[in-house]
Amino acid sequence: MKITEVNTYHVRPRWGFVEILTDDGYSGWGEAVLEGHCDTVLACVQEMKTYLIGRDPQQIEDIWNVLYRAGFYRGGGVLMSAISGIDQALWDIKGKYFGVPAWQLMGGRCHDKMRVYSWIGGDRPSDVGADALEKKNAGFTAIKMNATEELQMVDSYAKIDAVLERVAAVRETCGKYFGIAIDFHGRVHKPMAKILAKKLEEFDPMFIEEPVLCENMELFPEIAAACNIPIATGERLFSIYDFKRLLQIGGVDIVQPDLSHAGGLTSVKKIASMAEAYDVALAPHCPLGPIALASCLNVDATCYNAVIQEQSIGIHYNVGASVLDYVKNPEDFRFVDGWVELPHIPGIGVEINKPLVLSENEDPHEWKNPLWRHEDGSVAEW
Repeated sequence: MKITEVNTYHVRPRWGFVEILTDDGYSGWGEAVLEGHCDTVLACVQEMKTYLIGRDPQQIEDIWNVLYRAGFYRGGGVLMSAISGIDQALWDIKGKYFGVPAWQLMGGRCHDKMRVYSWIGGDRPSDVGADALEKKNAGFTAIKMNATEELQMVDSYAKIDAVLERVAAVRETCGKYFGIAIDFHGRVHKPMAKILAKKLEEFDPMFIEEPVLCENMELFPEIAAACNIPIATGERLFSIYDFKRLLQIGGVDIVQPDLSHAGGLTSVKKIASMAEAYDVALAPHCPLGPIALASCLNVDATCYNAVIQEQSIGIHYNVGASVLDYVKNPEDFRFVDGWVELPHIPGIGVEINKPLVLSENEDPHEWKNPLWRHEDGSVAEW
């Protein structure tokens, strides 16, 4: 079996798909995108095509290392996102070839199903109490919400109080044991992060996410010492070496590698095992599309420390198209009482609606991250 074609597609709302074809009729799909940089990542996939055409797609580990190591320069969001989409497509082909879900080829499952959470609110959250109750009534047992709007390095306590009021509304409407994950989104700097984390303790959050940016990962132990809330991070880390440094520094309880940014199934499985050795949980980042979600679930299935899975159905980013629009097996992504079944069809576990993909690619999206500014005109972290 040899790789004969590598195709890339822009699909709304902000994703990029990779399709790899073989000479004996197999096809594999991956999701290669760095949000806001889709053109760049898909161009990188095409640049890597030289290393792929004519190769046996089942030699996933060797292909991964060629793409990572043979180019001399390595790591970073663009290169790793391109590798991620290719890796997902190769696992999709391999599962289809053997007639089993990818997780069967990765050691088999150690979970029967995975807990999932749903997003509420938006970039500037409001009415989150009602939103959370709606998700609870739909069967979810946990939600995630953005914590703050723009926040200067040292800012007003009025903004802190606004966060506390929103989280209090969720706790009040959904009860004591409903899971609340609070995403600081890297918008908060150390001086305010310590204050906010300490004050959020009374609401017993499931975790706080990115209390400070990972470029300041040496601060996580200091944030952890300021509160008794699990800390999650990792969506902006791209390799096992990034996560090695994070775990050695400490202070983090949950790692959140993204299957479309951190090297695909091959790499994230290794990240998860490394985290397990540090007694750290796994909760993959996934505000993306169906291929990324299916990839996450395959890795989750095989990882003892996988605890909960993010998914983007209903998220505020998904305007114009959403996860299930691109799949022909939407029933496999049905959430029941806050859980989802593991992929069961051969490959990654998603049947792609290719006509819709082709249609979307005729008019490519140009999604970009919002540009926020503080009142004084300086750029704010989005």
